[in-house]
Amino acid sequence: MPTMSDAPTRIVLASQSPRRRRLLSWLELPFEPHAVDTPEDLDSPLAADPPALAIALAAEKAEAARAEGLYDDALLLCFDTVVVHDGAVLGKPTDEADAWRMLRSLSGRTHQVVTGVALLCPGEDAPRTFSVTTDVEMAELTDCSIAAWMAMGTYLGCAGAYNIEAQVASVGDSECFQNVAGLPLCHLYLELLGISGECSPGTPASPVGACDAALSRHCRLADALGTRR
Repeated sequence: MPTMSDAPTRIVLASQSPRRRRLLSWLELPFEPHAVDTPEDLDSPLAADPPALAIALAAEKAEAARAEGLYDDALLLCFDTVVVHDGAVLGKPTDEADAWRMLRSLSGRTHQVVTGVALLCPGEDAPRTFSVTTDVEMAELTDCSIAAWMAMGTYLGCAGAYNIEAQVASVGDSECFQNVAGLPLCHLYLELLGISGECSPGTPASPVGACDAALSRHCRLADALGTRR
């Protein structure tokens, strides 16, 4: 019979994103969602290094969640996603005019999406961190297509003012589609597999089958990473 110390560490997803909650569920580990609101300072010196910036923002969420004192015994999972275009970092638009500016700038061009990941184990002072970068090709957007997307009313919550699931952009089969949605599934899966001891959340399920089915494609990145089970 397992003892209390053998029980998996509970997982808390520090995010209010319904996409991240859905994607994390594909790992088939129980988790609790908890929204954390931290300022997103894209004007910091780290803006010159987008992966470092995304990691720092994710780490701030982990530290803020732990400071609330509610989850001292939990593994905190935190993410922050930024868009990089022409050397500039784009976060979430401040208003409708800012969203139009972003989308017109991205239209028909390639940009990068960087997601920073922070995992904070119970008893650890600093989170374990990494980032994933994905090349994204934006479709040619007409004013009508931009207006149709904006009318859905979710653009203010999206870095770069768009949601990859809205089919306004695409990634290659060797790139992580879900990283653009805000959660690099295969990379997180490998990270969780590598956690042992008192911080271990249990054994996650490979997310590749669910991801392939959702996107109707065969992810070559999963083959390269060895995450297809």
